Amino acid sequence: MSSNLIFETLNDEHLSGALRMSSDVGWPHRKEDWAFVLSISNGVVAIDGGRVVATALATLFPPVGMVNMIIVDAAFRGCGLGRDVMCRAMGKIAPDVWRLVSTKDGLPLYEKAGFHVTGEILQHQGLVKPISPIGSAEWATADNVRAMAALDTATTGMDRHMLYAALSDKARFAVLHNETGITGFAAVRDFGRGEVAGPVIAHNQEDAQSLLSLIMAERTGQLLRVDTSIETGLGPWLAAHGLPHVGGGLQMQKGELPQSPSCVHTVFALTSQALG
Repeated sequence: MSSNLIFETLNDEHLSGALRMSSDVGWPHRKEDWAFVLSISNGVVAIDGGRVVATALATLFPPVGMVNMIIVDAAFRGCGLGRDVMCRAMGKIAPDVWRLVSTKDGLPLYEKAGFHVTGEILQHQGLVKPISPIGSAEWATADNVRAMAALDTATTGMDRHMLYAALSDKARFAVLHNETGITGFAAVRDFGRGEVAGPVIAHNQEDAQSLLSLIMAERTGQLLRVDTSIETGLGPWLAAHGLPHVGGGLQMQKGELPQSPSCVHTVFALTSQALG
């Protein structure tokens, strides 16, 4: 590892360098996508001779911390910089438990850092086929964001109000509701070369399909991405409507939380692999 490395707090001035690295390895992220994650996270950047050569972010959703956007310039791989920059980012927050989504290539790094595999994420992406809305999902108003954040907390056990505040002016939301309030929702926003649908939280698979069908009905022929866990069983339906399985990652965790009360809702799609 170069003795000339400088570690700094990641900020907007470093995003062009971060984007260069992520583009080099085929990540779809735009500069705006980096900025979105950074806006709710703490980050570290490694710099060599004025050039960004590694990044890592840590996002606190109490009691969980997500570690994400870990990338190292090709010339600096294999010398421990990835673990170094990740540990520095993790040192900026103090959650009870850490989570991340790893590629298979990244698995050895995270296992050495004490993470273990807890599940699998399937990335579905493609050009949406014609579909009519299913069920009673409808578009939400800005007034619904607080209720959606509360439903997220009840479902995930995490306080992600900061995430929903950031999504409120970037995403459009589909909702299901009854006389007691919102019973499910899905967000869609610009991402990469198209759009991403997520998070999607619903009572069952039928409700998740209703929410996604409302989003997809307006996007025939457009590129849409959905990241879903293998346990949801949503993959075949997505593939049938133009979003085949094109990749994914492994859910990993470090530490344990007390057993949480059972919830009648399920996360059917992630906000992103970086943010869960």
